[in-house]
Amino acid sequence: MTDMNATIDVREGEELEPGVIDPVIKAHIDGLTGLPAIRQFPGGQSNLTYAIDYPEKKLVLRRPPFGTKPKSGHSMIREFRVMNALRPVFPAVPVTYFHMTDADSPLGAEFYVMENVPGYKLGRTLPPELNFTEEDTRKLGLTFFDTLIDLHRVDYKAIGLGDFGRPEGYVERQIKGWNNRYERVITDDVEAFADVRAWLEDNMPPGEVGHAIVHGDYRLDNVILNPDNPFRIDAVLDWEISALGDPLMDLGNTLAYWIEATDPPEMRALSMQPCAAPGMPTRAEIIALYGERTGLDLKGFDYYLVYGVFRLAVILQQIYYRYYHGQTKNPRFAVMGQSVNVLGAHARRLIETSGI
Repeated sequence: MTDMNATIDVREGEELEPGVIDPVIKAHIDGLTGLPAIRQFPGGQSNLTYAIDYPEKKLVLRRPPFGTKPKSGHSMIREFRVMNALRPVFPAVPVTYFHMTDADSPLGAEFYVMENVPGYKLGRTLPPELNFTEEDTRKLGLTFFDTLIDLHRVDYKAIGLGDFGRPEGYVERQIKGWNNRYERVITDDVEAFADVRAWLEDNMPPGEVGHAIVHGDYRLDNVILNPDNPFRIDAVLDWEISALGDPLMDLGNTLAYWIEATDPPEMRALSMQPCAAPGMPTRAEIIALYGERTGLDLKGFDYYLVYGVFRLAVILQQIYYRYYHGQTKNPRFAVMGQSVNVLGAHARRLIETSGI
């Protein structure tokens, strides 16, 4: 079965010593024996994620990357807090056990430990053992977006997250923030995309359409499907940039990843999830579904999609910047500069056809 336990040997420079982390974990979780076996999850492009396996329990440890990182882009306490608050009303999150700050951590960086949720962890293609028909694939795609809508409908004040952020002004902060982040990490082999950044600021909506918990990185390869019922999402992962904000910005982020079979080849090559599998709903169908279920007017949604695509380019450029300057050795990051240029050019094409 394709699952969350698919791991690799820990990459050079990202080691985690069992003898260092073992006493800390045992101080917070009872009933564990021996030293844990430690491996690394190959997925993810920012925070480092490790499998911590004891005979009695399988755990996951998350910590920020080594080297230069955005001020708030790798916050472990944000992930830890939002998952704890959500679980009673939105059960598609892992159980979290404890968090340690920079000051207290034996790793020299903050981290948290959560349960390792068993199930299907999707990659570029659907697991062949599922034997999905096109109808099954469509059902999975619709379930995936229904879950996002369910998240956006959570009453965040009622679950104690009223102070999780400032939802007012979210759109402006996001646009200006991502534009500024890109400017700080431009390397000489990527385009500046000054025109795209200017368009995003010049055409900014006057405010938010509503306020909700936004995940910020909601993708098919960031969820765990139940092993017995793969149409049920048991865990949504990677809450590091979750916030309170405009739900349409969150949908724009997700649809920036949602590649279709008719998209340009260079965009299809970037896809890390099976969103183009026969039967998956199209972006137009998803937008219609979201509007129907939420009652929001999505006529100007082109703006949010351009934002999502360019924001993705900034995220990849932040990662590539660390690789470019020798702060990480992960060879997967070597081609990210090319991906940034592809995404920026795609954002430019979307602007040209948007009618905004």
